[in-house]
Amino acid sequence: MTPPVRVAVVGLGWAGREIWLSRLARHPRYRVTAVVDPAPTAQEAAAAAGPRVRVLADVGDLTAEIADLAVVAVPNHLHTPVAAGLLRRGVNVFLEKPVCLSSAEAEELAAAEREGGAVLLAGSAARHRADVAALAAAVDREVGEVRHVEVAWVRAKGVPDTGGWFTRSSLAGGGALVDLGWHLLDTVGTLLGPVGYDEALGTVSGDFINAASHGTSWRGREPAGEGGGDVEDTARGFLVTPGGVSVALRASWASHEALDTTTIRVEGSAGAVSLRCTFGFSPNRAGGSELLLTRAGTTEPVPFDEEPIGAEYDRQLDGLPDLLADPAQRGRAVADAARTIAVIERLYGSARRARSAPARPVAAAV
Repeated sequence: MTPPVRVAVVGLGWAGREIWLSRLARHPRYRVTAVVDPAPTAQEAAAAAGPRVRVLADVGDLTAEIADLAVVAVPNHLHTPVAAGLLRRGVNVFLEKPVCLSSAEAEELAAAEREGGAVLLAGSAARHRADVAALAAAVDREVGEVRHVEVAWVRAKGVPDTGGWFTRSSLAGGGALVDLGWHLLDTVGTLLGPVGYDEALGTVSGDFINAASHGTSWRGREPAGEGGGDVEDTARGFLVTPGGVSVALRASWASHEALDTTTIRVEGSAGAVSLRCTFGFSPNRAGGSELLLTRAGTTEPVPFDEEPIGAEYDRQLDGLPDLLADPAQRGRAVADAARTIAVIERLYGSARRARSAPARPVAAAV
């Protein structure tokens, strides 16, 4: 038996408290040794996590003597500075998505990992879901050559922290595309492998971003922000790989729908497989998960074991100690993040160009 991984949680917002700290405190492969947050409530969180948990107000005080791993769950604009500082001090880092907000930040993380000799691991909950694993297995068995992939995560009402850092581009790096879209692109990577894209077209819109009635209902402890948001609540993209596989993507924090739904459909030369479920923790869910195979005009269900909401996060934690012990992991998460953020940058660039282009006159009917 190997000793538990000594772990510190950096950032005690909703994700740090509700997703990571609570799970780490009860997981047998970890021992929480520190929490890092300047808020007065950090003392309360440390006490709930177990005995002898240190409370640090400054992440600069967190060293490899205190923790083997830092789980970083700070606001988006702090991901790279916090993670890079820890890596340079030799502290291994598990970083919540989005791992970085630009290609330049991806390069900074790669340099910090090399300089400090530590390893960066990245949060990627979707690929650890049982239904997504069953989908990937069905794709391998049933669809033949993949031709097209559609991925969509559409919330009815789910704009996070309206007016706070989540909806300010200078702090979040973007809106639904950076937030939900990162998970969708990671899921595409699970299905197609680490591919690049020859073509990337994108559009964004913000019809619901400043409507309080479209805020999240499950992040009630987050403080409300001031002022309006300046990011998109919906992004759509169309991508084409060098091998000719097309990918359609939609990420929406809010919509005209009644329920929150995630859909993934893979079409191939021999058949099509589709998954309907709901990613994340929203209580406004469209029931359980449904996986279907369509071939030769017939659609039939594909059986798999259902699991509780959030099980994918426990599964990530199950595997992290083994990844930490594997020298081959160094550089992998950064490379994956660099590919993902490059696609997001291209989609945003396409959306900006589309908005700045002059409107074309509509030809008169003949």
